[in-house]
Amino acid sequence: MRAFNAELSKLLSLPGIWLALVIGALAPAVVAALDSIVEKADIVAGISTRLSDIGYIGLGFGVQGVIIIGVLAVSSEYVTESSEAGGGQQITTSLTVVASRLQFLLAKACAVIVISVLLCIVTIMTTVLATQLILGEHAPEFEWTRLIGAVCYWTFTALLAFGITLLTKNGMIPLTVLIINSSVVSFSFLLTKATKLAFYLPDRAGMDMFMSERYLTPVTGGLVMLAWVVVILIIAAIEFHRRDVAA
Repeated sequence: MRAFNAELSKLLSLPGIWLALVIGALAPAVVAALDSIVEKADIVAGISTRLSDIGYIGLGFGVQGVIIIGVLAVSSEYVTESSEAGGGQQITTSLTVVASRLQFLLAKACAVIVISVLLCIVTIMTTVLATQLILGEHAPEFEWTRLIGAVCYWTFTALLAFGITLLTKNGMIPLTVLIINSSVVSFSFLLTKATKLAFYLPDRAGMDMFMSERYLTPVTGGLVMLAWVVVILIIAAIEFHRRDVAA
């Protein structure tokens, strides 16, 4: 518990985390608001087609916040300190005060999970509020099962970012790839046009937990994404255990 509290405090002390929290809490609500405005016009015109996914689209888009959290949780440990602070890396100090590397990783992963879950819950509230304010009586009823799926999707995505960053020791690669894939252009979505195996990639499978148009069932999608998370974390943990901290 002491290691967890230390990692939680350390994570919340990073300036970039607060940017991630703002992005995560507001971006989905903004997307939901824009979708709601378009959908309201469609309802008036009698051509509404996307009402069931209003809000959920924003929850899929706003996952960048937890990606930043997962990446910063690891990459911040490998930032070289100033010469006045000794010129070393935080990871050396962190491993000195924790009993084992496994305990260190578990504490850090738990901190990422807690912040990601809480952020997603707040985001769900802002997203639901945005849709209800704009659509009024036409606002869709949000299903608890789909909202739980969204929470799982955010949490698993944060852990994927965490594991990939642990493998690379560099935040730029996973941050760039994951954010582009979730916002600008989905490489997984493009691959589904070529092969159905792409539906089993982590982000595509995870989206099936809460989107209405799906290839996998919500449970299957969740299990597939969880399997990716477990495999990547195990590989990352093994590599981290064998790695020379100074390397």
